[in-house]
Amino acid sequence: MKKAFKILSIFGTRPEAIKMAPVVMKLAAAAEASGGRIVSRTLVTAQHRQMLDDVLKIFDIKADRDLDLMSENQSLHDLTAKIITCVSEFLAVEKPDLVLVHGDTTTAMASSLAAFYQKIKVAHVEAGLRTSNIYAPFPEEINRRVCDVISSVHFAPTENARKNLIREGVSPSNITVTGNTVVDALYYIIKNKAVPVSSPRIRKALDANMKIVLVTAHRRENFGEPFERMCDAFFRIVSENEDAVIVYPVHLNPNVKNAVERKFNEFKGPAKERIILEAPMQYLEFVTLMNAAYIILTDSGGIQEEGATLSKPVLVMREDTERPEIIEAGCGILVGADTDKIAREVKRLIASRERYDEMACGSKCFGDGDAADKIAAAICGSMI
Repeated sequence: MKKAFKILSIFGTRPEAIKMAPVVMKLAAAAEASGGRIVSRTLVTAQHRQMLDDVLKIFDIKADRDLDLMSENQSLHDLTAKIITCVSEFLAVEKPDLVLVHGDTTTAMASSLAAFYQKIKVAHVEAGLRTSNIYAPFPEEINRRVCDVISSVHFAPTENARKNLIREGVSPSNITVTGNTVVDALYYIIKNKAVPVSSPRIRKALDANMKIVLVTAHRRENFGEPFERMCDAFFRIVSENEDAVIVYPVHLNPNVKNAVERKFNEFKGPAKERIILEAPMQYLEFVTLMNAAYIILTDSGGIQEEGATLSKPVLVMREDTERPEIIEAGCGILVGADTDKIAREVKRLIASRERYDEMACGSKCFGDGDAADKIAAAICGSMI
């Protein structure tokens, strides 16, 4: 009997889990339909522990192995070394034919290296994203470049990403344009798992028809003074717009959480009450909140895609974006960590319905929600 083709999907953070969940589900279905010719397994590093577990539960994914590598305030050096060592040990026992990684995390980069050292083929989901600035985002820009250099199979989410790969010497025959799997995950949640927001303060703001300005900010390159400038912008937004409410689920990283809380304590006056700081929300609630938000302010990558898909104006608090499609489609703009620019653009969107409608146009630039089908078909199509 011919040996089964073994696929190992590796991820470790909440954003990876969200985007890989549709792929893992499709690969599991393909394996079941293959009559034993395909085996699909999952390894998680738990680079994010609590936030990862939330997503695994939502999509009913049970990892075949959990490395549980998260430790408080760990350095990139330590995390990278642990992932390479522990993933390498698992690969030596499991001996997969293909390792599937996603995006630009330390888990993706270090797992790709671990597979490369054992001459195991690597496929990269969300391949080809670039800012062309190795320090923005940091360390993600280098992480994804390493993944793409090692990978022999590239699943590019957009035509722009495909062009980036070809420009860097990747053969077009090794690239499949799929759309982004986050759209698959988003549509799945909205259709099957929607839940109300549980926070009383947020519910009260929604019931009062306040304009929710949803904030996510956690990038390493924004640690320190940039975070302070962004927080100043949030306070100015609520001070200048009486119907605006800032909702900020604050990342658990102490470099973010401590800085935001310290800055928030400096603010004075009644407008401060319209800044709602929350603990990180379960993804089901967060999708509901994104859908209800009026404007999204983010330095995240995936939320740029989700915001555009949900027809929300997205202000990107970075100097560069590896997702130029959102700018080209007109539903996103770059505002950096510039206090004046952030506050000005939000005020403009609140004051001008015409401007708001221009940006709340909705976009299919990240796909139609069938990216996981295309990925599974490319990997398993000849075997099922």
